[in-house]
Amino acid sequence: MQTAQRVALVTGTSSGIGRAVVEKLCQTGCQVLAVDANPDGKSVADAAGAEFHCADLTDGEQCRAAVARAEALFGGVDILVNNAGIQHVERLETFDEGKWRTIIDLMLTAPFILTQAVWPHMRRQQWGRIINIASIHAHVASPGKAAYVSAKHGLLGLTRTAALEGGEQGITVNALCPAYVRTPLVERQIADQARLHGMDEQAVIEQIMLEGAAIKRLIEPEEVAEIADYLASERASAVTGASWDINLGWTAR
Repeated sequence: MQTAQRVALVTGTSSGIGRAVVEKLCQTGCQVLAVDANPDGKSVADAAGAEFHCADLTDGEQCRAAVARAEALFGGVDILVNNAGIQHVERLETFDEGKWRTIIDLMLTAPFILTQAVWPHMRRQQWGRIINIASIHAHVASPGKAAYVSAKHGLLGLTRTAALEGGEQGITVNALCPAYVRTPLVERQIADQARLHGMDEQAVIEQIMLEGAAIKRLIEPEEVAEIADYLASERASAVTGASWDINLGWTAR
C-alpha cells in the first residue's frame, strides 16, 4: 500500500464498519481523523492511533468544520470515507418526517457537503479517493426502510456523478455496497424487524437478512475495511464510479 502519510477523514467511527476502516487505514500508514457524533468514539480513535473530532454531521457547518480540523492538523484530506449512518425500521405510512430528514441529512446530504469540502485540496494535488459506504439497499429495497433505501440509492447516484467530474483531476469515487454486516446498527435492526414482521429474532436473521444470500452468514466489518483500504490505494487508480457489491450473492438471482 502506497498511502504513507496520506490523510484520511472517516465518518461514523465509534463502532462497526467505520471503526474497522479507521483501524485498517492507521495500520497501513495513513494519518486519520475519525469523526463521530458519539464522544465515546475518542477512545476508539486513540486506540487505533487516529485523531478524533466530535460532530453532528446532520449540520452542514459541522461537516465543513470537520474538514477544516483535518486541514489544520494534517494540511488537507486525501481520502474521504463517508460511512456515518442510522436506520429506523417503520412502515412508510407511519414514518415520522423528522426521522426521514435526519436520515437523509446524515446519509446523503453530509456526504455531498464533505465531498464538496475536500474537493479543492484533491483537485490541487491531482489525487484523491472518496469511498462511500452504501449498502445492498443502494440497489434493492426492503419494507420498512423508506428513508434508508432512498438515502443509499441517492448516495450511489452521487458516487457516479462525482466520479465523472473527478476523473480528469485524479479523484476517484467509489461505493461499497455490503449486505448485512455484523455491526451494532444491524444488531439493533433484528429486534425492530421482529416487531415489524411479527416474527422471532432468529427468524429475522434466517428469513430476512440471509434468505436471499448464497453464503449464509453476516459480513464482518473488517472484510469491508479491506476493500476500502484497496480503493484508497494507488493500486485502485483505474477504479472509479464503481459499485463494489459485498453481498454474499444477494443480487446474483
